[in-house]
Amino acid sequence: MRICWFCTTDTGAGARPSREETCPKCKVALRCCRNCRFYDRSAHNQCREPAAEWVRDKELGNFCEYFEFADRAAAPGSGKPDNARRKFDDLFKG
Repeated sequence: MRICWFCTTDTGAGARPSREETCPKCKVALRCCRNCRFYDRSAHNQCREPAAEWVRDKELGNFCEYFEFADRAAAPGSGKPDNARRKFDDLFKG
């Protein structure tokens, strides 16, 4: 599934969306580092593709030639503040 990194919605996008394509629900750019399978916060330049050029803002659309949409399943309720808050509160129930 082609899931939006921001709102976890199935975007229905193709494997290589254009730089201008946005998520139908939240309108964030789809062709951005955060949606790429090579994105890795712990890697150099936050990218596991060594030949990729540095991208300053990982959440904006870009022209990276190595972009491949990350295949991930939508987690029910993930990305919603109320769900995160509930999980946080559950940690400290006593």
